[in-house]
Parts: sequence; structure tokens; C-alpha cells
Amino acid sequence: MDTLLLTLGALALSGALATIAGCAEDLESDVGSQSNPNSQVQLAPQMGNIHRYYNKAISGEPVSYGLYVAIAGSIAYALMQAGINAILAIIVGAGVAALVHGAYAVSAYLGRIVGQSKNFGQPVYWDIVTTHIGPIVGHGFIAVFCIVLMAYLANTILGNPFPLPLIAFIFGITVGAIGSSTGDVHYGAEREYQKYPFGGGVPVANHGDIDIKAEYGLRNSMDSSYFCSRLGGVLTGICFGLIVFLDGWRGILGNILQGKDPIVSSIISIIIGAIIVALLAIINRKIEVFARVKYGPYK
Repeated sequence: MDTLLLTLGALALSGALATIAGCAEDLESDVGSQSNPNSQVQLAPQMGNIHRYYNKAISGEPVSYGLYVAIAGSIAYALMQAGINAILAIIVGAGVAALVHGAYAVSAYLGRIVGQSKNFGQPVYWDIVTTHIGPIVGHGFIAVFCIVLMAYLANTILGNPFPLPLIAFIFGITVGAIGSSTGDVHYGAEREYQKYPFGGGVPVANHGDIDIKAEYGLRNSMDSSYFCSRLGGVLTGICFGLIVFLDGWRGILGNILQGKDPIVSSIISIIIGAIIVALLAIINRKIEVFARVKYGPYK
């Protein structure tokens, strides 16, 4: 019973950490215009729109967060093997990853913007660099710390057989993929493209045609992050948290129902997972049909 309670507690904590990590990761990518919005920001000067957006996509979010989390996990693992306290080791690893993140973010921004300055007249705004790099590194640190701590719990309590750096790497790719899908849908294009009707999407011909008018002055990436903290970041965190929590419950229920036979446990876990996926698909379809009936198709 004590072992089961410890496992349930670790699973609940992992779900909470995943929710925080997903939210922080999405808001970090919004501050840096890293994912889907990046292509729109990248094309703005070519369309004649001088902007004050941060533009730092080094690669897709799954690849970049896989790198940052793997760096933090590897350093934390090495320090723990040397006898350092686990929490302190994870903090140090996340701090080093944050420095790497910041270095890549600055070099990516300068490389992209300077490359556009000669032909398209896009200036480098140093105040954008100084004001945006802090939230980028800070949100990245929170996301990486939570993910590496999740990986530590998975390795030490939840029974994951893989080493800490590998678990962290897989989690990093996962949160980046969720941020690129769930978070991007709610990036706030209705604020960037105010001149177009809501709900119509952004046609390729209009990519880069950013509405740069903000409540005060020219819009920048911080305005997008303020908007996305209400919906996009929250939904990204909930999505990642549910994936971690439901998958953990699948494994725990399989272990409870099977007794001592690992083969039976695996079969039961697969069946439970299939049931969860089917239920989520049905719920998603019901919500989509309700929205289309309620609000009608876009015209």
C-alpha cells in the first residue's frame, strides 16, 4: 500500500509538472516567435512590413527542446552520479541549458534580422533583444527544470527502465511537439491580422502581412505572449499534463489488475490505453460538431 501511495503521489506530481512545463514552453515560443508564427514574422519585411517581433527559430520546437532538456538531463545525471543532491543537480542542469538556450536565441535573432536588413530595410532593435531574452530564458528554464524533474520521478519511482537523459530527451521532444500543435492553434493570429475576418485563417498570400498596431506603439512578441497566456499556454500545459497523467494511470492500473504477470500487465495497459484514446476521439468529435452547428461554417 505504501508503494502504491508513493507511486500515485509521484504520478500526480508528474502531471502537475507537465502542466507547468507545457504552459511555460508555449509562452516561451510565443515570446521568441519560434514555431508556426515564425514563418509569418520571417516574411514580414519581404512584404514591406517592418516589425518589432523577436524571431529566433533555430529549429522546430521538438528538436530544440529535445536538445535543451537532454543537456540538462545529462548534466543532472552526471552530478547525481558524483553524489550531488538530485534537486540541486537538476537546477544546475536546467541553468546550463538556459544559458545554451539564450546563446542560441540571441545568435538566431541577430542572424535572421541582419540577413533581412540590407535587402528589406528591417532594422535590428536592441531593446527587443534586451527585453525579450529574459522571458525567453526564464520560461525555458521553468519548462526544462519541470521536465527533468519528471524524468527523475519516472526513473526512480514510476519504474521507467531508461536512463535519465534519455527519458528527459523524449519528454523534451514531446512537449515541443505539443507546443507546435496545440499552442500554435491559439497563437493569437486574430491580433496579428486584425484587418481580416476572424475565423478565416491566414492565406499563404497574406503571410507576413502583420498588423503591427498594438495598444501602445508597435506590436512585439511580448504582446503575443500576454494574449497567449490566457488560452494557448494554458491549453498546451493541460494537453501535456493529461498525456503524462493518463499514460501513468494506464500503467498503474495494468500493474494493479495483473498481479505478478508482466505480460498480462502489458496487455491490460494496452487495452486501457486504447479505451482512453477512443473516448478522447469521441469527445473531440462531439465538441467539433457542436461548434460547427452552433457557429456555422466560415463564409
